[in-house]
Amino acid sequence: IGQPAKSKHPKEHGENKFFNKKVNPKTPKMKERESADSSLKSQSMLIQVMDKGRFQKLAATLTLSAGQSIELRCKGSNVVWNYPSHLDTFKDSRLSIKQLDRYGQLILANTTAADTGEYSCWLQLCDGNKCRKDETKIGSTYIFFTDKEELFVPTPHYFEIVYLNPDKVAVVPCRVTTPSAKVTLHREFPAEEIETDGNDIIYDAKKGFVYQHPTSDDKGIVYCKAESQGAPQISIKYHLLYVEVPKGPPSATIEVSSNRAKLGDRVVVICTVPGDPDVDVHFTWQYPGQEFELPVIIKNFSRLINRGTGHTTRISKSLLLVVDFEARDAGNYICVAQNLQGETTVATTVELH
Repeated sequence: IGQPAKSKHPKEHGENKFFNKKVNPKTPKMKERESADSSLKSQSMLIQVMDKGRFQKLAATLTLSAGQSIELRCKGSNVVWNYPSHLDTFKDSRLSIKQLDRYGQLILANTTAADTGEYSCWLQLCDGNKCRKDETKIGSTYIFFTDKEELFVPTPHYFEIVYLNPDKVAVVPCRVTTPSAKVTLHREFPAEEIETDGNDIIYDAKKGFVYQHPTSDDKGIVYCKAESQGAPQISIKYHLLYVEVPKGPPSATIEVSSNRAKLGDRVVVICTVPGDPDVDVHFTWQYPGQEFELPVIIKNFSRLINRGTGHTTRISKSLLLVVDFEARDAGNYICVAQNLQGETTVATTVELH
């Protein structure tokens, strides 16, 4: 065969052995070129095993027919895989992952349209019990498993809620199994096709319809329609709810069943925070009986409130219950509400009557 032809980008060490076993490649000498093209290295980590012992490097996307089995390999001795979450949720027996000496192996048998999604791998660097992701050694591809009966990637739900936040991108996740399918977005009432101009609303076959700047005018029930060499298909419905809540630390309030309690009374203190449906609130309490380890009951819960104008708020509450009030229970009840933006402290007092 002779020496391999020189190319703009150096070949990955050992690359040729996947394609032609007669060639024994040498390690590239020009390290600066090797480091300059990290994306090429990342892609070369992840390969697909073809029939008759052939191998194929994976591009950013791959299209296969549903029903096929696929084997992926990722170079390295400590490989971590990422794949569509439903394969873990249902502990799917079609999925097999093994770590061999020089590579990690992922095999997915009898693929379906629902398996469409991103498949990636990376090397894990471990020091004792602590492990971290090696950001320079990552391989990734998005695989479409086409099925003419299932143009949309199936979902276990028949209806989904999408929150529209003025500060965030929102996605209507009607992904397709055929990347060439023509997909349109429709409003249920009034019945109309929603224009996607490529600026405010963009369609991405890997994600769905992306709202770059959601507004309250976008709220309502929508669905997607796909066409590809046959009758059009309709997706599930998506309820777009507009979220309008103050940003920053929680806006907490506190109330008590009574500020004056008798011995043996039940006392209820409630801490309430209205907020974004997607933002979790964490509550902690300080109360007089804490230092005496007096028993109290604390329960946290939340629910969604629709204001009737398409605006939705999540009401998070923490309830502290003193079942049998004692003299040592008198004093200040302090609630600390915390989210990613900060924390807020509110307090109330209960006296012995």
